[in-house]
Amino acid sequence: MEAQPLDGTTLHGLDAYLLRRWDRILEQAAEHLVVVALSVGIAAAIGIAIGALVWNRPFPRSVSLGVAGVLITIPSLALLGLLIPVLGIGWTPTVVSLVLYALLPIVRNTVVGLREVPAAVMESALGMGYTRTQTLLRVQLPMAWPVIITGIRVSTQLIVGIATVAAYVSGPGLGNDIFQGLASLGSINALNRTFVATVCVVVLALLLDALFILIRRSTTPRGIRVRPAA
Repeated sequence: MEAQPLDGTTLHGLDAYLLRRWDRILEQAAEHLVVVALSVGIAAAIGIAIGALVWNRPFPRSVSLGVAGVLITIPSLALLGLLIPVLGIGWTPTVVSLVLYALLPIVRNTVVGLREVPAAVMESALGMGYTRTQTLLRVQLPMAWPVIITGIRVSTQLIVGIATVAAYVSGPGLGNDIFQGLASLGSINALNRTFVATVCVVVLALLLDALFILIRRSTTPRGIRVRPAA
């Protein structure tokens, strides 16, 4: 049987490639994880704060959700291109763009979760002497937590994929190997590079999703675990 040529458009020597590049793959996966975790953390702090401020105010609520909805529709390359003149290249525009993309699910779920808290529960808290701020922090947010954490989980899954595009602005993560491989198709290991990085992104997304399931189960008070999540 005639041997097939090694033209860089098929997977050849994948095991050897993994052995040779394993350290670099782990480094890029760690960078990808860090930039996603940092962006989700910032987006969660901002999104929950916005949701808590506007959940019972119709006009600010509509504006906040509308702006977040518009941001998520901007193509990632276009947004990164707009940020380059202001923020340069590298980590800063990557994190800013990911935070903007992550806001909508978090703000929306925070609003939904807070609005789903029964009015009788809030009235009881006020009747016990809680201020409105104390009621929000001690009663509403804990009861809305299952819905809020679901929004954070959705945002995480969203930006795990979007983070790969940050390679175009010298951002961190697995996108560098994906696009370098695509740019050099036809050369040896081009497809190996793209394939391995893509699989790593998928595995990372699955691991983070499983982590959020565990976080939700472990941080949700037992008495409200039966409440449906958005």
